[in-house]
Amino acid sequence: MYEINGEIDLPFEQAIEKVKNTLMEKHLGIVSEVDMQAIFKNKMDKDIPAYRIFGACNPKLADRVLSSEPNAGTLLPCNFILRETNSGKTIVSFMDPVTVLGLCLTEEPKRVAAEAKEKLLRVMEKLSA
Repeated sequence: MYEINGEIDLPFEQAIEKVKNTLMEKHLGIVSEVDMQAIFKNKMDKDIPAYRIFGACNPKLADRVLSSEPNAGTLLPCNFILRETNSGKTIVSFMDPVTVLGLCLTEEPKRVAAEAKEKLLRVMEKLSA
């Protein structure tokens, strides 16, 4: 699998805040945000439920990856999505860093991926509680 999924029993905007706060507790910050709902509406006049793509990063982990394999920046940051369901809940889906950084040729990115995955699993565990 390329993702780690869970469902949050909160409306979309509240789920965003909960995810951001939980990530910060695990030393992961948000470095990018793409509002797909707004893009689809503006570019195609298509209405979709709330859907955002975020990039999460721990600079120390990213430094270890880039120091070992500079072009691995194409695989960073750890992306995740939040999307609204018809029932008013929110799905969160994190990219599995082990799968993605497993594409690297050197070992350090793979070690970083294992650490990042542990952090994300702890985030997901807290979000699901």
